Amino acid sequence: MPYIDQGAPVLVTGATGYVAGWIIKQLVEKGVHVHATIRDISDRDHYAHLTKIGETGPGKIEFFEADLLQPGSFAAAMEHCQLVFHTASPFRLNVKDPQTELVDPALEGTRNVLNQATEGRSVRRVILTSSIAAIAGDNADLENTDTGYFTEKNWNTTSSLTHQPYNYSKTLAEREAWKIAENQDRWRLVSINPALVIGPSLSGETGSESFRIIKSFADGSFEMGIPEYGISLVDVREVANAHCAAGYEHEAYGRYIVSAKNSNFTEVAKILKDNFGERFRFPKRVLPKFLVWLAGPLVDPTLTRKAVSRNVGLPMRVENGRSIQDLGVAYRPISDSLVEMFQQLVEAGKIRPVES
Repeated sequence: MPYIDQGAPVLVTGATGYVAGWIIKQLVEKGVHVHATIRDISDRDHYAHLTKIGETGPGKIEFFEADLLQPGSFAAAMEHCQLVFHTASPFRLNVKDPQTELVDPALEGTRNVLNQATEGRSVRRVILTSSIAAIAGDNADLENTDTGYFTEKNWNTTSSLTHQPYNYSKTLAEREAWKIAENQDRWRLVSINPALVIGPSLSGETGSESFRIIKSFADGSFEMGIPEYGISLVDVREVANAHCAAGYEHEAYGRYIVSAKNSNFTEVAKILKDNFGERFRFPKRVLPKFLVWLAGPLVDPTLTRKAVSRNVGLPMRVENGRSIQDLGVAYRPISDSLVEMFQQLVEAGKIRPVES
């Protein structure tokens, strides 16, 4: 694995994203010169939080405009960079056109960024922000594992445009990344595969899919009951730690699952209720699977009957050993992350207490 000069600039795509912001903050605090790509550089309010981070140093941030779907769009931003963090990819579960809204930007964006890395002469390593969605399509896929845990050896083979389309988009994008990496010898690829990312947003923006999911626990969406849906969770700051370590750790290679805990909706609801009491519309009971199967699609379009059958009542188990051993990631309790995240939603006025 090639050494990376910490004095060389570093590219972070999708700089205004939830994870990207924390990566940039950590890099700037290490004294790194960050090239940050923005979709619309004229919208200064959208990246004002990054501007402030750059002003505090000791590193600095230089902004570039780039479009995932435009070949050559990342050429200027990538110039002189030895290290590229490709984080830009849409995360939305409820979409009308999965191909246009998820697959095209994820797949074409990966092609455009990685092909540019190959065309240039400076890039030595690319860190791809993937997801455990590229490892597992559904919790039911656990039955096909050797150990009862998903590991970096597993690939999602069950998602499609019509079933778990977000997972499908992440799988296609990561597979394409490895294909491109194997067909060139200028740079090496490392992928970071996080669980559901939780924790505070640097920008104060609480409209991301992760925040929408946590918000749903208290806005009445599950007031009458919650499905026993297995998930894995990780704090956004640990995801950023893993990226930065993968960028500069000489021995880092391959895929890294980044997950603090294998959990479920019931545990998340309990943590939030234990910390915020009866002031919000938290779930009152666990719904039986047959009832979720019947009513789920009527309440939430993403909760299809196939998704219910293959996930509700089934655990999600991922193995995080490589991230601890190779990247030195130390995971904080998910309760701390959830409380900080939920408090940010409350302070932003996105969740209001029940009127007494």
